[in-house]
Order: sequence, then C-alpha cells, then structure tokens
Amino acid sequence: MIKWEHSIFALPFALCAAMLAARGMPTGWQLAWIVVAMVSARSAAMSFNRLADASIDSANPRTRTRALPAGILTQNFVRLFVIFSSAIFVLAAWQLNRLAFFLTPLALAVLLVYSYTKRWTRWSHVVLGFALGIAPAAAWIAVRGSLDPRILLLTAAVTFWVGGFDVLYACQDIDFDRDAGLHSIPRYCGIRKSLWVARSFHIIMLFLLIGSVWTFSLGRFAAIGVIAVFVLLAYEHSLVSERDLSKLNAAFFTMNGVIAVVFFLFVALDLLWPLRTI
Repeated sequence: MIKWEHSIFALPFALCAAMLAARGMPTGWQLAWIVVAMVSARSAAMSFNRLADASIDSANPRTRTRALPAGILTQNFVRLFVIFSSAIFVLAAWQLNRLAFFLTPLALAVLLVYSYTKRWTRWSHVVLGFALGIAPAAAWIAVRGSLDPRILLLTAAVTFWVGGFDVLYACQDIDFDRDAGLHSIPRYCGIRKSLWVARSFHIIMLFLLIGSVWTFSLGRFAAIGVIAVFVLLAYEHSLVSERDLSKLNAAFFTMNGVIAVVFFLFVALDLLWPLRTI
C-alpha cells in the first residue's frame, strides 16, 4: 500500500541536512530516530492518502488495483495504521528534542492535508513538494534543536524537485482528472505545457541547490553533486515527451530515487573527507 522503498525520495535530503547541522556525522542516536521519524511520517501520510482517495482510486482504471479499491486491505486496518504510524513519528520526535516534539502536530497537518488539495487547487503538486520539502528543515531541528534559515534553501529545493516530478506523474491522469473534477496542472495546461512547468521547477531546484552549496560553504564534491543532479534530471526529462509517456514510471520512481541518493553521497563525501585526512 505505501511502498516502503519510496521513502528514499526525501530521506537522503533529510540526512544531508542532518550532516550539515552536525557539520559532519550526527550521533547514531540522532540518525536512528531521524530515519524512524521519516519512515513513520511518510507511512502515515501515504496510508492517509489512500483512505482519502479510496473512492477516486476505485474509479480510476490506473489505480483501482491498489490495496483498498481491490479489497486487499480494509479501511479500518488502514485507519489503525495511520494512527500507529503517527504515534511512532511523535515518539521519534520526542526522542530527538523538545522543539521537534512540539512541531509534530504542524508536521502531521502538512502531511495529511495534502491529500485533499487536488480537490480545490491545481497547485497540489507544490503542496506535495512542501510536504516532502520540510524533511531537511525537520532533520536540522532534530540535530540542533533550532532552525537555521539557511536550511530553508534545501527545503525549497526539495519542494520544487518533488513538485516537478509530480507534475510529470499527473500527466498520465489528465483525462481522468478532467472527468472527475479533480485539479492538476496537466488538466488545465495540457501535457506539452505541463512538461515545461516540470522542467522549470527542476531548473529552480538546481539554482536552490547551488545556493545551498554556496551558503554552507561546501566544496568541490558537493558542487559535483549538483552537476550530477543536473545530468540525471536532464535524462529523466528525456524519458518522457508529449507523445510518449510509456517510460513515466522509470522517470518517476527510478530516476528520482537515484537523484536523491547521488546528491546525498556527494554532500556526505564533502563533509566527511576532511575527517579522513586528519
């Protein structure tokens, strides 16, 4: 139902922020609870989304085989899973520090409200982006117990990155969204213009990553990481066109997981390399 492996989208960026906050390697305790918080928060959000969209998913030929429409899981089970995942998230935040714990209601509100935004705004893609984009800021708070405005550049970068690839993903539902009265950028702009919106979002993301590298005074490895992200994004966009969306799943799932991991590895190398030379 929730595809655990897709937690990889935002988790590497959260780990980047945690390492930036620690200016190296956070403690094992912090890393463990950050991972628990990330996975449980995403699990709560994803399962809540499946509940909110159950009737929509059952009407959409592309999604009617999902767990709830197909009858594989019951709504009561999924409700309990949302509660359980949310409780684990709150516990993880409490284990980290006081500010992280106090902000859990706000974080959950952002994560859960997204599920309804497609009913009233075409910009739901940006809301989803922000829901994942708060991960770096949250990880910084988890390590420092306070928020540094500099990390908001990485939050904005993830927001536009996710928003961009969600616009791509929504292209496959353009006809259904129109018939069902749902809102999305592809529904209003068409596929060709939507592809340009996604490209524009990803260009903005690249500039924000450059800003993050500069703001945190990172070195050549982080800079190479940004270049690698550019190359991977260019390849991702080459997989889809107005006339051919057949490779959309590869562009959405595979490439974005690779992008997140690659950027994290280069930032980690940048931060940890000096330690290896001491």
